[in-house]
Amino acid sequence: MPHCWTCKYFLFFAISLASGRMVNERDEDSGTEVGEGTDEWAQSKATVKPPDQLELTDAELKEEFTRILTANNPHAPQNIVRYSFKEGTYKLIGFVDQLAVHFTQVGNLIPKDSDEGRRQHYRDELAAGSQESAKLVISETEILEEEEEPKEAEAGSQTDVPIVEASQKVAEEELMTPKQPKERKLTNKFNFSERASQTFNNPLRDRECQMEPPPRTNFSATANQWEIYDAYMEELEKQEKTKEKEKTKTPVAKKMGKMAMRKMTSLESQSDDITKVTQAAKIVERMVNQNTYDDVAQDFKYYEDAADEYRDQEGTLLPLWKFQNDKAKRLAVTALFWNPKYNDLFAVGHGSYDFMKQSRGMLLLYSMKNPSFPEYVFSSESGIMCLDMHVDHPYLVVVGHYDGNVAIYNLKKPQSQPSFRSSAKSGKHTDPVWQVRWQKDDMDHNLNFFSVSSDGRIVSWTLVKSELVHTDVIKLKVEGRTTEDLEGLQIHTVGCGTAFDFHREIDYLFLVGTEEGKIYKCSKAYSSQFLDTYDAHNMAVDAVSWNPYHTKVFMSCSSDWTVKIWDHTIKTPMFIYDLNSAVGDVAWAPYSSTVFAAVTTNGRTHVFDLSINKYEAICNQPVVAKKKNKLTHVQFNPIHPIIIVGDDRGQVTCLKLSPNLRKMPKEKKGQEVQKGPAVEIAKLDKLLNLVREVKTKT
Repeated sequence: MPHCWTCKYFLFFAISLASGRMVNERDEDSGTEVGEGTDEWAQSKATVKPPDQLELTDAELKEEFTRILTANNPHAPQNIVRYSFKEGTYKLIGFVDQLAVHFTQVGNLIPKDSDEGRRQHYRDELAAGSQESAKLVISETEILEEEEEPKEAEAGSQTDVPIVEASQKVAEEELMTPKQPKERKLTNKFNFSERASQTFNNPLRDRECQMEPPPRTNFSATANQWEIYDAYMEELEKQEKTKEKEKTKTPVAKKMGKMAMRKMTSLESQSDDITKVTQAAKIVERMVNQNTYDDVAQDFKYYEDAADEYRDQEGTLLPLWKFQNDKAKRLAVTALFWNPKYNDLFAVGHGSYDFMKQSRGMLLLYSMKNPSFPEYVFSSESGIMCLDMHVDHPYLVVVGHYDGNVAIYNLKKPQSQPSFRSSAKSGKHTDPVWQVRWQKDDMDHNLNFFSVSSDGRIVSWTLVKSELVHTDVIKLKVEGRTTEDLEGLQIHTVGCGTAFDFHREIDYLFLVGTEEGKIYKCSKAYSSQFLDTYDAHNMAVDAVSWNPYHTKVFMSCSSDWTVKIWDHTIKTPMFIYDLNSAVGDVAWAPYSSTVFAAVTTNGRTHVFDLSINKYEAICNQPVVAKKKNKLTHVQFNPIHPIIIVGDDRGQVTCLKLSPNLRKMPKEKKGQEVQKGPAVEIAKLDKLLNLVREVKTKT
């Protein structure tokens, strides 16, 4: 530690001399350099300008240009276009987002003033307080230990017993003195609430259902080289014909043709747009009609006339819907027929019975689900006088026209023209066709039907490929009426057929009614003679119909005001009913062998039940509102207790039969009610036997 102060002073002096010498040398060196540099900077320097720099005046240099900073993004697009479905055009978007994000980072910072921030701050204070208390305890123990160390050193000579006693006393005092914990700040209980609840879990359930697989059909066809060649040749012929027509056209005609083509294409595009919504529109239309005619639908389904309980042998008809189309208002209802598959669908033929006012015809198909408009509409140049629908193919409708033609319409094809039509070349009738009937397929599985006309011919039509082939079955002749020509030859008078019907079980047997009032029983196997002849009526026979249950019974009606029921084995009628007006049509009920209905030209509908009353109708009710309207046809629904009636003004009325008009056998105690064809046949046989006994006695 001890050093001489003179030595220190000497060292300090030596260091200061050395440092001063070094500073002088530096100043000399730097002075020469600084002098040289100052001369270079003092010299004037020439400015270097680029050759294409603009030379501006002082006024232009002093001119101020304002620049405005905006928040718009220069890279944001300004021509974004969106399609407007409301206006059907593309439009510019007025507002474009100008926000540009340069940096984003997900953080977990919480504001201090929030509830969560206060909770975390309080937790930190509690943790800091506990640490400080622990440090205070440790510091107190260390101080005590330091104080005890000198005492122990001074009292080293003393014995160890009093030391142990003193330590025990201190420990006892520490144990005896209660420790006061640091006061904790209580939380506000109104600032936080915690609630919990336990609920039952819903049990899981599995539900399964099994459906029938959709029907499948296998379609197969072969195409050989000849068929392909024929198809190409037909297409070439069409193209050549169109080219030849275009060559022969004048320039004006070509322009007109182009305009017509444009109109056709526009119409086709419109039709394509309409066809997309046809099914949906049809469903909506049915829903609207069902809501509109809800009261009528409720009556059709549930209403029963309670007054029938007080009328023993009488019934009523409840009017339901009325079907009429504006295009067919001036046309008479000439035919009615229910579809054999769809019980709510029926076909209506429109024509005219006034032979001096013949015009067009229409074929309409109505559904009870939509009484306001027909489901199918077909128009024809000649009036439709009769129609029939195929049992196995319910989409095929055959019609007979006033001009003698027959035609087949296919409901699956939307075109308005018939799929098949007869012509003079194929052997059409020369007079109006009054009735047509589908028959069973022939041996080659070809479709065929029969027709009867005023020209006296009963013709069988067979559909072979795409042609109608005719075969004359019988030519009607009036027996006992012959004339002689100039050469002395006898000429038979031709009979005019007006109606016919085929037997339900005997396939070859059928009946034919004529304008002379006679009914002929004929066979498909004999074309030269009749099996039997009935002198039925004094005027033209309007309808002939076999009973659906009894194989021997048939019914006829005529314009001589009468309805007659026959046994084909007896030439005299079993029942005769005079209705005081010309009878347009009769029809058997499908649910009973003794119930039938008839319509007359005075606008009344007559319903008979032979098992209740053999002498008169149990219902005689006017149907049309106007007395001028004449009823022309009637048909029973095959399932529901309703009938449809047509008049000469194109209107079809649907009527519901009251319970008395469709009485079933009453149930007896301890006995089961017998039902079926055998019961219906026995019921009608019982009536016929009574009539036969009366006739044999007289």
